[in-house]
Amino acid sequence: MRRRVAPSILAADFGRLREQVREVVDAGAEVIHVDIMDGHFVPTLSMGPKAVEALRDFDVLLDVHLMVERPERHVAEFARAGASTIIVHVESTPHVHYAVQAVREAGCNAGVALTPSTPVEALSEIRGDVWSVLCMTVNPGWGGQAFIPASLDKIARLRALIGPDVELEVDGGIDVQTAGPCAEAGASLFVAGTSVFGNPDPGQAFHVVASAAGCS
Repeated sequence: MRRRVAPSILAADFGRLREQVREVVDAGAEVIHVDIMDGHFVPTLSMGPKAVEALRDFDVLLDVHLMVERPERHVAEFARAGASTIIVHVESTPHVHYAVQAVREAGCNAGVALTPSTPVEALSEIRGDVWSVLCMTVNPGWGGQAFIPASLDKIARLRALIGPDVELEVDGGIDVQTAGPCAEAGASLFVAGTSVFGNPDPGQAFHVVASAAGCS
């Protein structure tokens, strides 16, 4: 599967959001990652559907990561806002298969995310129903955290479980040092926030991370 970097707008300057997204799109970004946090499933609050709507006119996939309780209740709203992929956490709902079905019925690609402490086996019963799997390589809730080294073994085990045709995302602490090892372990989509938008030149930073990940 072709490798790509997905800049995460959680780390962007929201006063210059569209300008900064334009910089990374012009640099070759095909996917933009949008982190949605509710202050319950994770301690912090972030943006809502309006942030997705503000980017829907860019020629990119909008990868929406719902770090919220009972995500199935919010799927339709984010689909209407322009999400391409909607990712739900297995830990955030008692009925993850129902949430995945809701995403697919809304016309979006369905993704499932795992926090660092959740075993890969949690995906065993739904792996055939998802377009992507997201492996959190930090604890969800804050940008700028350090990559958890044990994630590399988990990425490899996830790739073995889901096979070669499912997108395997990594999210958290992805930069020029960690992107390469994640790629070798089996990751195909690299969510990069601080390492891209924390740089004075996001477009150039995007190229550096993409090169480290072996993106074509």
